[in-house]
Amino acid sequence: MADEPARPHSHFYWPASGNSANYTAYPPKGSGSVAPERDRATHAQQLTQALTEVVAAGETLLASRDPQIASGTPGFYIEFILPSGQAQMVDKLERKGKFPIELVSVQPADEQHVAATVFVPESQRGYYLGKVEAYGTQDNVKVKTLDDGSVVETRKPKNERLVASIETARLAVARSFYTDAADLFPAPNLKAWWEAWLRKGTRAQFEAAAQTLGLPLRETVLEFAEREVRIVHASAEDLGRIIANTETVAELRMARDTPAFFMEIDGAEQHLWSDDLAGRLDPCDADAPAVCLLDSGTTISHALIAPLLSPADQQACEAGWHGEDVSLQGHGGHGTQLSGIALYGDLTDILASAGQVTVRHRLESVKILPDHGANDPDLYGAITARAIARAEITAPTRPRAICLAVTSPGDHWRGRPSSWSAKLDALAFGRDEVPRIITVSAGNIREAINAADYPDRNDLMPIESPAQAWNALTVGAFTEKSVITDTSFAGWNALASVGDIAARSRTSVSWHRDWPLKPDVMFEGGNIGIDPASGMGDHVDDLALLTTYRKPTERPFTTTGDTSAATALGARMAAQILAEKPALWPETVRGLIVHSAEWTPAMTGYLGTLNRTSLVRRYGFGAPSLVRALGSLDNDVTMVVEDSLIPFKMEKGKAVTDQLMVHELVWPKKKLAELGEVLVQLRLTLSYFIEPNPGERGQSRRHSYASHGLRFALKPADEKADVFLRRITSEAGPRPPARQASDTGWTIGPQLRHRGSLHADIWEGTAADLAERNSIIIYPTGGWWRENLAQDRVGEPARYSLIASIRAADGIDLRTEISAQIAPEITGEAVIEV
Repeated sequence: MADEPARPHSHFYWPASGNSANYTAYPPKGSGSVAPERDRATHAQQLTQALTEVVAAGETLLASRDPQIASGTPGFYIEFILPSGQAQMVDKLERKGKFPIELVSVQPADEQHVAATVFVPESQRGYYLGKVEAYGTQDNVKVKTLDDGSVVETRKPKNERLVASIETARLAVARSFYTDAADLFPAPNLKAWWEAWLRKGTRAQFEAAAQTLGLPLRETVLEFAEREVRIVHASAEDLGRIIANTETVAELRMARDTPAFFMEIDGAEQHLWSDDLAGRLDPCDADAPAVCLLDSGTTISHALIAPLLSPADQQACEAGWHGEDVSLQGHGGHGTQLSGIALYGDLTDILASAGQVTVRHRLESVKILPDHGANDPDLYGAITARAIARAEITAPTRPRAICLAVTSPGDHWRGRPSSWSAKLDALAFGRDEVPRIITVSAGNIREAINAADYPDRNDLMPIESPAQAWNALTVGAFTEKSVITDTSFAGWNALASVGDIAARSRTSVSWHRDWPLKPDVMFEGGNIGIDPASGMGDHVDDLALLTTYRKPTERPFTTTGDTSAATALGARMAAQILAEKPALWPETVRGLIVHSAEWTPAMTGYLGTLNRTSLVRRYGFGAPSLVRALGSLDNDVTMVVEDSLIPFKMEKGKAVTDQLMVHELVWPKKKLAELGEVLVQLRLTLSYFIEPNPGERGQSRRHSYASHGLRFALKPADEKADVFLRRITSEAGPRPPARQASDTGWTIGPQLRHRGSLHADIWEGTAADLAERNSIIIYPTGGWWRENLAQDRVGEPARYSLIASIRAADGIDLRTEISAQIAPEITGEAVIEV
C-alpha cells in the first residue's frame, strides 16, 4: 500500500499476563446426533446381506494371500457408506483392544454420502455382523420413575446410532483408498508416482512388499503423529496387491512435481543505477535476522546481493548441487528475482532515492529447484525440511523468516492438507525443535488472462499446495500499479483497479467451508496490461516490480510479479519485524502482519456483490502495513500478549479440557467513557500454531487434522467479569441466563473467523460500550491431542499471541491513560513497550 507516516510510539507488550481458570464447556443445545429413521428389520436384513458378502470376499482374499508379499496382521479392508449428516459416527466404526479395528480414511462418496474405510483383522471379521444382529434382535431398555411414582420403560434397538447410520458396506479396493483428484487416477496397468500414506508402524511391511514387487521407492520418509508417507512408482493393480496382502496402506494420493516459472527477462541494463545504490548501501551485521529463500538459488556476485548474502548462506538442499541461479529451465532466474524483492522490495523507488539505504536484515538462499530436469517425484515436504535445516545448521541462533514461493497444482478445492502443506505445519509448529515463521505463495493462474473473466476467475481457481498450511502465512497478490508509460503499449489499460486482486492470484472461495481462510494477507504482485483489440492480458514492465537479474554482467535488473513477488514481500516484512524485535515468537510475527492488514477501498467495494465469506476468502484480511505492525499512535494503540495455556488434562481416565486464560487488558476506560456515543474500533487477532495430523479422516474427531483449537471471547459491556467467566465455563459457578441479544458489531463474526489457527476480527461500537469490554478470554476447543490418547499429548501447553488495538478518531488521546496505568509496572518488567 502507499507509504504511511511513521508511528512514533511503540506497542505495549504483556508477556504471560493472563490469569488461568479451569475450563469445562457447557454442552451445546441439542447435542448428540439422532439416528436416521429405519425400518429395523429391513435395514438389519440388508446390512447383514452386504456384510456377509464382504466377509466372504475378505475370507477369499485372505485365503489367496501371496506368501512372498503377505506380512503383518492378516485382515481386509471394508468401505462403509454413511449419509453426510451422520459423518460424525465414523469414530464408532473403530474398535480398541488387542486386535483393533482402525479407521484409515474418510472422504466424500458423493454429494449426500461419505465413505469410511476401516482395516479389520481376520480375528474380528464377524465384528460388524454381530453389531447388526444385536441391532435387529436386542433392545436397550431404560426405566424412568416419574414424579407421580409411575414407571416408564423405553426401548431402543441396540447399537442403533451406529447401525442405523450405515447405508451399506463393501470390500475396499485400491480406488477406495484414493483421496486425490478423480481425473488423475491412472488408467489400468499404467505406472505412476504415488504418495502412499501408511498406518503408523507398518512402513517396513510396505517397503518389503514394494521390494518384492520390484516397485521403486524414493528414499525420503515423512512422519506424522499417525501416518508415515512414502513415494512409490506403481500401478493401481500393484498397490491393490499390497493392500490385499498387508495391513499397511491408509490412503493413496498422486505424487506431484513443482511447476516451472515462466517469466519475461527483458529489463534494460542499468549498471550505473545499480552501482550507485550499492555505494549508498548500509548493510546489517552478519547475525541480523534473515529472509531464508527456498527457490532456484541466487547470484551471489550481484552487487546488490553480495553485501547481504555470505557464501556460507548460499546453499542447496542436495549435496551435489551448487547455490548459483544458473538453470536454463523456466524457473531459472526466479530465485535471484525474489532475492532482490526480499531484500529491497520494489527497487523502482529505492533507485530514485538519495542518501544512505539501510537494510536491517540479510538473505539466506537454499536452492530447492534443480538446474537440469525436475526434482524426482519425492516428498516436497522433505525437500523443504532439508533446505530449512541447512540454513539453521549454518546459523542456528539467527532469527529468520522462511520464504517459499514454489507451489504445486492439484485438486485442493476443499482445502484439505497435502503431505507438503502438513510438513509446513509441522515445521512451523516445531515439535522438538523451534517454531518458525513461514510465508508461502497462494499460487498463480497459469493460463492466459482474459479481461472478461476477471475477477470471477480468481474465485474459481483454488489456492495451490502447500499454501493450505494452517500455520504458514499464505500470501496472495493485489496491486496498486496502473500507469503504462511505454509507448509500445499505447491504448492498453491495466486490468485490475488500484487496490484490487492481481490478475493471477488464487483464492479459497471454492474451498470447503471448514478449511482455513486463505490467503491470510495480500502484498503487491503487479498488474496485467490488456490489449484493447483482443481483451487478452500480457506482461507489461510498467505494471511489474523491478528487481535483481541473475546475470548482472549483462544487466542488473529485470521485472517480476504475481504471488511469488508478493510472498517475498511478506517474508521481507516478517524479517523487518524481527529486526526490530528478534525475540518475538513466530506466532506473534504472523499475528502482527495480519493485524496490520486492512482491506482497500477496491476490496470493500465488492461488499454489494460478495458476502463476507467470499470477501475474506478472496482477499484474506487485506494489505498489511509495516508501520502499523511496528508502531502505535495516540489514537490507535496496540497491545501484544504472548502466553500459553494447557488445553487438556486427564480426569478419571478421560481427556477433558483443562485451562482457559483471562486477560484483563489495561484499558483507557476514563477516556472512552468521556467519549460516550462516539464510534470507536477494537481489532483483535489470535495467532497460534497447531500440530498437524494429516490423513483423509477429517470427519473423525479422533483423527482430526489440528491438535487443538483456540478461541477468543470479548466481555459484553453490560456484564460483570465473574458473570462473563461463568458464561464461558461451567467450572466458575451457575450458568447465567441466556442473553437476549447476540454480540453484534463484528466485521467477520465467530462463525467465519474460527477457521484454521489464525483468528482476526474487528468490532465497532460506541466508546462507552468499549470502556467496559477490556476482559478477553482465550479457551480451547477439541483436537486430536484430546481425542487420541495414544499419542500422549494431553497436558502439553499451547502457545498463543493475542493482539488488541483500540482506534479512535484523529486527535483523541487514548495512549496517555494506558501509559499512566502501567508506568509503575514497567520498572518491574511486567509490562514493556516494543
